[in-house]
Amino acid sequence: MILVTGASGLNGRELLHRLSARGVPVRALVRSAARAAGLASLLPRVKIVEGDMARPETLAGPLRGVERAMLISSSEPAMVEVQSSFIAAARKAGVKHVVKLSGIMPGLDSPFRFARMHGEIERRLEASGMAFTHLRPGEFMATYFRQAPAIVAKGALFLPMADATIASIDVGDIAEVAATVLTGSGHEGKVYPLTGPEALTMAEVAQKLSAATGKQIRYVDVAPEEARQAQLAAGVPPFMADALAELFAERRKGAESTVSPLVPMLLGRTATSFDDFARRHAAIFRGEQPPPKI
Repeated sequence: MILVTGASGLNGRELLHRLSARGVPVRALVRSAARAAGLASLLPRVKIVEGDMARPETLAGPLRGVERAMLISSSEPAMVEVQSSFIAAARKAGVKHVVKLSGIMPGLDSPFRFARMHGEIERRLEASGMAFTHLRPGEFMATYFRQAPAIVAKGALFLPMADATIASIDVGDIAEVAATVLTGSGHEGKVYPLTGPEALTMAEVAQKLSAATGKQIRYVDVAPEEARQAQLAAGVPPFMADALAELFAERRKGAESTVSPLVPMLLGRTATSFDDFARRHAAIFRGEQPPPKI
């Protein structure tokens, strides 16, 4: 039995689709079963279980009989406490192997706060005595959905990236790797950095979106403080605006520009390209469909 946390989120949903398609018995942990009822109707092999990772007393039932678990939760100020609570509950329940969705650049001394958090959670998982696998994906291609309103309204991609490159990854590839690790063997104790097949500048991203949509899209390099002020004005909490400023500062240094060979090695095929992603979602970037929630 496999348990997937963060089941109603982007990565959790993608993983559940793949596990269900493989005929694997899987439980989807959600805080509200009512809100996730649609998952069960779409994925008949998935059992929805209700629990809160921050409240270990709610996890005994969902974890009963689980051998492997996928650890996913939102990037938020309490991420270390939430995921550490789950790790302790999983250990108590006798879970044998936990696969953690981490980040491409975790480190206890990183300037980026969520990288520090992921580094601390990885350390605690490694010390738990359970088998572990760390999946460290880079930027999700799906994050460009957040730029869709500006692309549609102004024909421009506004980001504080200068001319730095980034090797973005499709969330479907992350889910496929996670499904492979959760249902296979030999992944215990491994750390897998995951990226797409190429590192692109934002000007190149804009060119690929232009080709896919048939409309001219340009890249506008935004000053870091200007980007932060725009986020605050849009209602982004100061904690998250500051975190994003730290993240883009690291990206401008090239922290996510290295292409990893692990997706092809693990899946036996090339990683999904940005061209493929852009063509698949061209209607969103033309304004013909609403972007999905990420």
